[in-house]
Amino acid sequence: MNNLLLNNAYIDDILHQPDALRDTLSAFQSQSFDEIRHLADQLSAGSIKNVVLTGMGSSYHALHPLRLRLINHGLQVELFETSELIHFSPGLLSSDSLIVAVSQSGRSVEMLQLLEKIGPKASLLGVTNTADSPLAQKSDAVLLTRAGGETTVSCKTYVATLAALSVLGDLLTGRGPRETLEAAGLAADAMAQYLSGWEAHVEAARRQMEGVRHLIVAGRGTSIAAAETGGLIIKESAHFPAEGMSSAAFRHGPFEMTSPAMFVLVLAGLGTARQLNTNLVADVRTAGGRAELISMAEGRDPFVLPAAPEGCLPLLEILPLQMVSIALGVLNNHAPGQFERATKITAVE
Repeated sequence: MNNLLLNNAYIDDILHQPDALRDTLSAFQSQSFDEIRHLADQLSAGSIKNVVLTGMGSSYHALHPLRLRLINHGLQVELFETSELIHFSPGLLSSDSLIVAVSQSGRSVEMLQLLEKIGPKASLLGVTNTADSPLAQKSDAVLLTRAGGETTVSCKTYVATLAALSVLGDLLTGRGPRETLEAAGLAADAMAQYLSGWEAHVEAARRQMEGVRHLIVAGRGTSIAAAETGGLIIKESAHFPAEGMSSAAFRHGPFEMTSPAMFVLVLAGLGTARQLNTNLVADVRTAGGRAELISMAEGRDPFVLPAAPEGCLPLLEILPLQMVSIALGVLNNHAPGQFERATKITAVE
């Protein structure tokens, strides 16, 4: 094994993602969610008129599936990075808004500013991994994940947050979370199956990434969560140029950069999006570029996902991107996940 991978905290956190997910699901099994159900009743009655979803980094990206679900349920939904919300749209922090704020630490600089600005105006629902954080203490309702400690790049907290937001989607739309919890349990098993071969996945990814100078991760719909988080963690953990975006956005400009030095990882997704994403892989290859599809049904290791309930796809899609982040760290002679300039909790805006 490469010395850069020995005693690596980031890899250790990645391998413990199934445990983090199971611990979070287990805690949710015994909760009544009374405070959240009360907020859902206000949404249904119209006393709360819109939902504002906010976070930073992977916490922000994890909100994409929930946003789509609430919109398709007929709710008025806004999605903002917390910094953009507090500086440029503070009018949304009103008495007829439900603010869903997501933060692993619950105490990043932007979250602390949000808590100062929100005052008694809006209803606040916090999603965090830290029970004694300012976000948890000041929220009207809390969804607490049980991902455990995490000192490097977001991974355990990301998948636990995705699961929590899926449960939240059930509650805010008047459904019970039982089916979601059962499906996520199956996804945890699928995660463990995939991660049992992590060393082979990393080696396969390393071979495929040789000679690559820039990486694009693309997807549609709920897969945008993994696409954007993948771009973020690859930059953060491997010090390698990467960008996450929608597959449609890639065709509007970045496609012009297609070359053997650019690799495009495309998340297959579900429904009609799947064929569009499959077509994108073929078109990149025809144009002389390198591309792979990340899918449950087809592809090459490490880009084939184990079978799991379709609704849990966002939980699994991040796994190949984590393998790529490790592989690119090795190719870049950087210990994957090791911070040199940033910190786990962002304290300066």
